[in-house]
Amino acid sequence: MADTVRRGYAPSVFGQLHYAECGSGEPVLLLHQTPRSWTEYADVLPLVGRAHRAIAMDTVGFGASAKPEGPHSIERFADGVEALADALGLDPFHLVGHHTGGVVAVEVAARLGDRVSSLLLSATAFVDAAKRAAAPARPPVDHVDPKPDGSHLVEVWNRRRGFYRAGEEAALHRYVIDALTVLDRVEEGHEAVYRYRMDERLAHITAPVLAVCAPEDHYSLSALEKFAAALGCETEVLSGGHVPAPEQLPGEFADVVTAWVDRHRRWPGPTSSR
Repeated sequence: MADTVRRGYAPSVFGQLHYAECGSGEPVLLLHQTPRSWTEYADVLPLVGRAHRAIAMDTVGFGASAKPEGPHSIERFADGVEALADALGLDPFHLVGHHTGGVVAVEVAARLGDRVSSLLLSATAFVDAAKRAAAPARPPVDHVDPKPDGSHLVEVWNRRRGFYRAGEEAALHRYVIDALTVLDRVEEGHEAVYRYRMDERLAHITAPVLAVCAPEDHYSLSALEKFAAALGCETEVLSGGHVPAPEQLPGEFADVVTAWVDRHRRWPGPTSSR
């Protein structure tokens, strides 16, 4: 059934890569933000899976995927995505990335060319020379120092509490679980973003691109105009939401993904209805 989540592991040079999937047909690979896991798409996956084979992986170093030693980089994250796509026989496939996942998706799309049928960048940072230069002064996003009395657990919660509305505590719990899983390296994904030379890679993207963002996500909203200028791509602002938009508006997010994929599908079959 499309709404049944199937879990699995795929081999890579880093070790086992964990993923979850729903549905069948034309594949759509979804990449999460830092320091999350596939559970960021827990409510989106079965909705996209009604029309397509929706796959959400745990990025190398996060969730239940292998956690190799050495510094993380966007290029290494992309290596993991490419390894999973090869292991699952995804050729071609559609690519969706949220925040850090969007930056990783840029690198994957730049590498794989026409193998990526379409690219959807959700709340993705536009990393140019100015952003890289400002990175050293940027305060940490998720880092906390462990305390013997456990008070750092509340600090982890409060790091992102302002992004969630009352009643969205279940989603915030999922963030806390993911952050605690990689607490000793929780900031490295953000650091990798700000080192990435995105502006040198955009010209290599051949897939059609849609850039979307939640209206309250002031960290990423201004990037829509920059992607439009650099790629000539379409943009869309969601009806609401903040940094965790896929969890706050799973139905709308899934509808946007499904409609975009339907426009650029390569496999035969009827177009899904929204």
